[in-house]
Amino acid sequence: MSINATSRLERSKQLEIETLAVEVIEGADAGLRVDADSEELTVGTAANNDLELTDPTVSGYHLELRQREDGIHLTDLGSTNGTWVGGVRLRQGVIPPGTILNLGRTSLKVVDGTSALVEVHTQNHLGDLFGQNEAMRRVMAKVQRVARAQVPVLVIGESGTGKELVARALHDESDRSQGPFVTVDCGALAPNLVASELFGHERGAFTGAERQHIGAFERASGGTLFLDEIGELPLDLQPQLLGALERRRFNRVGGRQEVSVDVRVVCATNRDLREEVNAGSFRMDLYYRVGVVVLRLPPLRERLDDLPLLIGHFLREAGHAGRLDEVAPEHVLSELRRHSWPGNVRELRNWVEATLAMGEAQELFQHDEARSNPASFDRVLDLPYKDARGLVLQDFEAQYVRHLFEKSRGNVTHAARDARMDRSYLIKLLQRHGVK
Repeated sequence: MSINATSRLERSKQLEIETLAVEVIEGADAGLRVDADSEELTVGTAANNDLELTDPTVSGYHLELRQREDGIHLTDLGSTNGTWVGGVRLRQGVIPPGTILNLGRTSLKVVDGTSALVEVHTQNHLGDLFGQNEAMRRVMAKVQRVARAQVPVLVIGESGTGKELVARALHDESDRSQGPFVTVDCGALAPNLVASELFGHERGAFTGAERQHIGAFERASGGTLFLDEIGELPLDLQPQLLGALERRRFNRVGGRQEVSVDVRVVCATNRDLREEVNAGSFRMDLYYRVGVVVLRLPPLRERLDDLPLLIGHFLREAGHAGRLDEVAPEHVLSELRRHSWPGNVRELRNWVEATLAMGEAQELFQHDEARSNPASFDRVLDLPYKDARGLVLQDFEAQYVRHLFEKSRGNVTHAARDARMDRSYLIKLLQRHGVK
């Protein structure tokens, strides 16, 4: 065993978990059973589901099941024909083992699986990733394990959960760590500039192209290319990205000579791309390619035990040498634990910085009220563009769904219809921003 392999083993240990299983009891695939090797299990006709069905009335990515302490969490992934339990259509819900699900012309029985062992990181940090929470230490163990592979990785998580930090850790833990790390925010580019930014262009390729431009793929050759907000990539450019990933060759815009690169691609999104595939706004073959390995980051509200560790980290980053309880005594921590954290870890970092700047702990309701006031957007103008954009979008999203929910008097179906939004996606937004 190599020294590096030994070092990785020393930084991880195994944890026993309870898994899931599903049995097909009616339909074209009757008799088929799948036991997952984790607490998550997906069902659909696409090839990379845990349970792959042949029933044409089932969507490519139909539903996802997750084993949790309070039961089995079901999420319908925007399927065409829906997921039904006893005549009731479920978008999201918590079901007990033994529940019968009907999807299309197929019926499934959900049962407890066997126990399995998973790796968890033994330390409370990996690079700039910090967490003593079990879910985060499992993410860090997965990062270490997949870092030395060359396969593409898709990082999923809400805005502000630290997806770019995961991409950076994948780079730093890999054999490419001495190469470049290049970031492209697909959501921050005008649609007509995405191809040029990714693949470069030749002089004269379009109006304003006064000289040759080397794109992100070439700049990242020998290292890692991080494509943030991949779900924002225009549909007409997705075949070009797919071709570049498969062939490792492409043409610059306006160029005739192919350019070859050696690059590892990590993508991130706060959307569920499986729902985008079902809706036809994201290509299934591209999802296969970018999601060879999927890493899911938990939101801060699901890892509140990490608050002291994260606050301490942000204090050190800001150069504060004092004790944690000088900034966040126990009564302040109790208030922080009651907060829903729609902006996740990024919002916590901003709270720490604001508290240090003002010399006293900022009350969360004042913090949220200031953020929800459009006049207060001036405060983001000195932030990096990505952070400023993220905060403004979070504010808009939170205000919009709260107004929508109040206007519909709490009727989610009516609210989704008024917003011309998929009901399951609206439910996710309501949960994200603590609207009950």
